[in-house]
Amino acid sequence: MAEIVVGIGTSHGPLLNTPPDQWGQRAAADRRNPALAFRGSDHTFEQLAELREDFTAENTPKERRQRHKRCREAIDALGDVVRAAEPDVLVVVSSDHKETFTDELLPQFAFYHGATMRHEPFTPEHLAAMPPGLAIAEVANVPAESTIRRCHPELALHLIRSTSEQGFDPSASKELPAGKYGDHGIPHGWGFVYQNILGGSGDIPFVPLFVNTFWEPNPPSAARCWQFGLALGRAIASFPGDLRVGLAASGGLSHFVVDEELDRAFLDALLRDDGEYLGALPASLLRSGTSELRNWIVVAGALRGSGLTPRVVDYQPCYRSSAGTGNAMGFVAWESAAPAGAA
Repeated sequence: MAEIVVGIGTSHGPLLNTPPDQWGQRAAADRRNPALAFRGSDHTFEQLAELREDFTAENTPKERRQRHKRCREAIDALGDVVRAAEPDVLVVVSSDHKETFTDELLPQFAFYHGATMRHEPFTPEHLAAMPPGLAIAEVANVPAESTIRRCHPELALHLIRSTSEQGFDPSASKELPAGKYGDHGIPHGWGFVYQNILGGSGDIPFVPLFVNTFWEPNPPSAARCWQFGLALGRAIASFPGDLRVGLAASGGLSHFVVDEELDRAFLDALLRDDGEYLGALPASLLRSGTSELRNWIVVAGALRGSGLTPRVVDYQPCYRSSAGTGNAMGFVAWESAAPAGAA
């Protein structure tokens, strides 16, 4: 039978791949955003600045450099955790920013069950068309040349069938749509894991699991994500082959407005395996980039009963403006035993 041997959760925001002295590029976009979501309401930048404390002290060059360094160290640490567990396959749960699925079809949950998938670099035209501050970061989520990544169709098909038998209706894709860039390639939520967590290595096959965290009208509720995660864990455990399985959540934490109170409560809930809290998060909070907490909820549900112990590798609220916009970066590992000296 299959065994879950490791789990990780990682943010994948663009500031992670952006030199700290360039974080202001994304802040410029924040200032033009008329709907900065914060605790259930939308605000202009000016309204947000009036509502919250002044975060100028969080935006000094020294603070930004330190937080960026800590984040990159945490990314490397998660890579070490995954490799040390020696999984045969990694089920990666992330959200699609309409890079792959569009308004033609927006599945709540979708498994990719092809034998391989394409991982494509961006063209100069694609990079030039990106919003401010994204091109400098997104190039770090793709290889320099067109690459074919290995997948695990046997496990993917089993997960589709098993979660269906448990009352869910996951979509199934054997060939990814052409998508936003016309390349049928895997999007950045998975590309970040390949290029950053695993250092560009394709040694570990993936099973990509898409969650519609962002897009109306059908993002799944937190409760549905938790229940689907539980079903996913049971599905993995019932796979008939002798397989070492890892799980990865890619995305989050709070953004494009940093909410440290929400982030810390969420991380604490992960540590105490509090499915009641995780499943009760209201849709009003799970908006904008913060909606990617849904990916973590799925993974946390799947890891229940695995015997793995969670720890926060690091948490860094990366602010990029005086109004508190930015991306809170979280890094969590679920391991068979806590490393020596770990808190």
